[in-house]
Amino acid sequence: MEGFDQLEEQFRPMIYKMIHSLHIYKNIDEFFQIGLIGLWEAAQSFHLSRGNFTCYAYKFIKGRLLSELKKATKRDERYVFPKEEYWETIEGSMEEEPCETEMLLSYCGGMTDKQKMWVVYTFVEDLSINEIACKENVSVSAVKQWRKGAQEKLKRLKLT
Repeated sequence: MEGFDQLEEQFRPMIYKMIHSLHIYKNIDEFFQIGLIGLWEAAQSFHLSRGNFTCYAYKFIKGRLLSELKKATKRDERYVFPKEEYWETIEGSMEEEPCETEMLLSYCGGMTDKQKMWVVYTFVEDLSINEIACKENVSVSAVKQWRKGAQEKLKRLKLT
């Protein structure tokens, strides 16, 4: 292990230079560790027949860094991690839900309870027809009937 410590000291500037040349500005410590792992793997797999160790190590380390950079880029593109402010906003909007429901129900005058239920499930809870049917233990066609009646009454309300 003492030999690797010397190798690390020797190649430390090279690894940081590669990180800089690849324009890596996030998670520099993590990428440095990946560079060290690449250096260790290069030292383990090097044979004199492959030529100069410095060139071999350079290509090996750079390959590891590029592979990890590709993985990190894919991970960042696929997954979105909202900032803390987002969760506070979501939390705050849930407190206003009863007022929204009351306001929405104020437009439901003349509707049956089932039609009002469809309006609330659809516009407040954002449920699909199938989800409403499962939740209420009724058929999908029954929920479609509620929807049809509610839409007709809302259209009439708009005309008056």
